[in-house]
Amino acid sequence: MRILLFVLATLLISCSSKESKDLIPEKSGPSTISLGYLEAPAGFEISIFAEDVTNARQMAMSDSGILYVGSRREGKVYAVVDNNNDFRADSVYTIIEGLRLPNGVAYKDGALFVAEVSKIWRFDNIDQNYTDSPEPVLVTDELPTEGHHGWKYIAFGPDEKLYVPIGAPCNICNHEEDNPLFATLTRMNPDGSEHEIVAKGIRNTVGFTWHPETGNIWFTDNGRDWLGDDIPPCELNEITGKDQHFGYPYLHGNDVWDPKFGEEGKPMADRFKKPVQELGAHVAPLGVIFYSGNMLPSTYKNRALIAEHGSWNRSSKVGYQISQVIFDDGGNAIEYKPFITGWLAGEEDIKGRPVSILQLQDGSLLISDDESGTIYRVTYKA
Repeated sequence: MRILLFVLATLLISCSSKESKDLIPEKSGPSTISLGYLEAPAGFEISIFAEDVTNARQMAMSDSGILYVGSRREGKVYAVVDNNNDFRADSVYTIIEGLRLPNGVAYKDGALFVAEVSKIWRFDNIDQNYTDSPEPVLVTDELPTEGHHGWKYIAFGPDEKLYVPIGAPCNICNHEEDNPLFATLTRMNPDGSEHEIVAKGIRNTVGFTWHPETGNIWFTDNGRDWLGDDIPPCELNEITGKDQHFGYPYLHGNDVWDPKFGEEGKPMADRFKKPVQELGAHVAPLGVIFYSGNMLPSTYKNRALIAEHGSWNRSSKVGYQISQVIFDDGGNAIEYKPFITGWLAGEEDIKGRPVSILQLQDGSLLISDDESGTIYRVTYKA
């Protein structure tokens, strides 16, 4: 086996008296315990759900428990099957190959939706057909063709629409006049009709979710490169209204004006929405969820968990972890810190790169790793 993980410990902070009885308290004791090369808070256990899922990226679980996984450089979409329902995959099938950066997958009403750079496909009755080279149905082929930031994370929202980000086709540029879809989050009907822009000024989001209480969209955004090791920050953002603009390419983070476009943007400063939380520069935040299950300690309820894919444009590497953002009772971010670390063991010792986080019905978590082709399962024992 390529990766040695496993084992756990006991111990972290006890619940407050305000917590409901059906939620699990954290354990007291040391803050972390080594799990192979990974580290997580005490009481957590990390196991391997699946291996050999080459370049595993976004994940989507079907109603019958089949996990569908996109890739990027492999051009493939996989079905990962756990026949014994023991949280250890028995088989990995390639559903389709030869696609262009098929990062994004989403499941709805028995169908699997797959996003290429400029196209979105639908595979009907996928759970009955994943072993038989299912026939794709074209949803749309009208998305921009540029490959730079062209891979997509997709998801269906509470409004039943399919949300599709369109990244900026560059490190730093302003192509809004050429194509207003660039640097936006968009949505469309499941049949591809009524494509509209939800928010602008988003350089490259490869992860978004809906808050379990407010219903607002939250998304990660990757900061621009080549301004040095420590600026600009990557971001965690919240969409709170219509027609909001999140700053790109003019403003990065709270106060980093771009050297090329900043002066042009300053007259519009009041229009730009600031991030809820500045993340580390170059950490490359991708998948994000708000934890809403009952397996993890009650203190994790509604925390944002973020997969930081890791830096490349930095003299020393950062990221390569699952981070967490903690909020106060008013919903204000009060702490940003690591949750699971160890994918970066040294400058030249990269064990993996986390991409996407999926919460299962039992409250455990799946994490995809496109470097090692592994999907991990995170559990907690009281």
